[in-house]
Amino acid sequence: MAKKDLTFPKPLGGEDRLFEAPTALARDFKFGKETVQVFDDMVGRSVPYYAEIQRMVAEMAGDFAVPGTQLYDLGCATGTTLSLLDQTVDPEVSFIGIDNSPEMLATARAKLDSLGTGRKIELVQSDLHAMPELNNSSMVIMLLTLQFVRPLHRGRIMEQIARSLHEQGCLILVEKLTQNDSRLNRLFINYYYNMKKRNGYSETEITQKREALENILIPYRLDENVELLHQAGFRSVEVFFRWYNFCGILALK
Repeated sequence: MAKKDLTFPKPLGGEDRLFEAPTALARDFKFGKETVQVFDDMVGRSVPYYAEIQRMVAEMAGDFAVPGTQLYDLGCATGTTLSLLDQTVDPEVSFIGIDNSPEMLATARAKLDSLGTGRKIELVQSDLHAMPELNNSSMVIMLLTLQFVRPLHRGRIMEQIARSLHEQGCLILVEKLTQNDSRLNRLFINYYYNMKKRNGYSETEITQKREALENILIPYRLDENVELLHQAGFRSVEVFFRWYNFCGILALK
């Protein structure tokens, strides 16, 4: 499809203030109703260069998604990525979004229905730890998703994705990272928190969200992610985006 400027869908919900009030006990982060209501604002303020990452993914999808095949968005959340891909990907590519949160999927459905597209778009509720078989795919996308999958299951899921892809098919993976060097790790985390402060988050919000994610979000090092992809059967693995402790990886079968 011809390249064009992307129109971002209108963010749904309100401003993220989930962790504004101090609490005595840390609570695990959940992708339930409260999170969904502020999710679009949350990722826009918490993920560095979020809009540019989305634009890059949509641009690459326009070149890699093949008519007559399926494109999977694993951890599709509120449907922002699929909304953008609809503008760059051939209409003969079917979209399948998978997420374990029914509230996320309901919001995604509303966002996607507002596009008025004739494309076949299916939304499936499933935990990635028990993900259904993927098939006839030319592209799979996981944006800030794998880090929430328990490490024990990551190799199997990568192998499952690789099996589903046609030759020359691709996986786009965007992840938060930890670093080999402990000093660099501390510095990169500090730079990230400084970014969040610039985007309006308080020390209390940053601290409480970090504690909520401590046992939920488990980042790998870049070399661990690259090795995981090669072991799953991807022949070419390249970094297409890097900002301190965030990374975008393109893996080709």
